[in-house]
Amino acid sequence: MAISPIALSAYQNAMASASSIDGKVSRSLAKPAAAPGEGFGAKLMDSLKTVNDMQNQKSDMVESFASGQTQNVHELMINLQKAGLAMQMTTAVRGKVLEAYKELVKMQF
Repeated sequence: MAISPIALSAYQNAMASASSIDGKVSRSLAKPAAAPGEGFGAKLMDSLKTVNDMQNQKSDMVESFASGQTQNVHELMINLQKAGLAMQMTTAVRGKVLEAYKELVKMQF
C-alpha cells in the first residue's frame, strides 16, 4: 500500500512542527536548576527527560514506519503505548502538583 504524496507531505509538516516544539521543550528542560542535587527536583527533571526521550523515539518510529523504512508494527505499537502511558502519568502528576499549589495559595498564615 503506497502513501499518497499529499498525505506524506502533510505528515512531514506535522512532524516538523512537533519536532520544533519538542526542541523548545528539550532546551527548557536542559537548563540546570539553581542548586542541582539529589532531591525531588532532580528526580522530576530526570523523569521529564525520560518522557521527552520516549516521545522523540515514538515520533522517529512513526515517521520511519510511514515512510516504509520499517515494517515492524508490533514494536511500533508497544512504543506508542509506552509513550502514551508516560505522557498520561506526567499529566496526572502535573495536575496533582497544580492542585497542591492551589491549596497552598488558599491557606492563610
